[in-house]
Amino acid sequence: MRVIIISDIHDNLINLEKTLSWCKKNQIKELICCGDVVNSETLKYLAENFFNKIHLVKGNAELYKETEIEQYKNINYLNLFGVIELDNKKIGIYHKPELITKIKEQENCNLIFYGHTHQPWIKEEKETIIANPGTLGGIFFKASFALWNSKTNGLELRLLELL
Repeated sequence: MRVIIISDIHDNLINLEKTLSWCKKNQIKELICCGDVVNSETLKYLAENFFNKIHLVKGNAELYKETEIEQYKNINYLNLFGVIELDNKKIGIYHKPELITKIKEQENCNLIFYGHTHQPWIKEEKETIIANPGTLGGIFFKASFALWNSKTNGLELRLLELL
């Protein structure tokens, strides 16, 4: 299964539309969002245009009300932090990087995804892959996302401009 990881949309609907269109064409089955969707309109667009499961954590710039999320049945809202399991892999999802070490030790995750810094990167520490998909909003860095293949455990970063 291929899973897209996005973060820091910051209401950039043009980039979100391009990304979700690519997801549909490429049969992406799950979406992980590491926060900073920002307003209600962007949240609605995300929920109504990605038809599969969305795992969402709260970022530090959110303006939507958490009660709005309940109307979207495809969103698995994890609040500030959550752990999900996909294809027998334990995945930690968080917005800010400050708790990565603690999460890694306490939750024993295979992968940890986070946002906030807008800087895309991947590193492996022992048995855990830690990654930031960058900013879909294209603020401070070029717009990017990560793509994870759950079968091969392959993870790659993609620039939106190269789609």
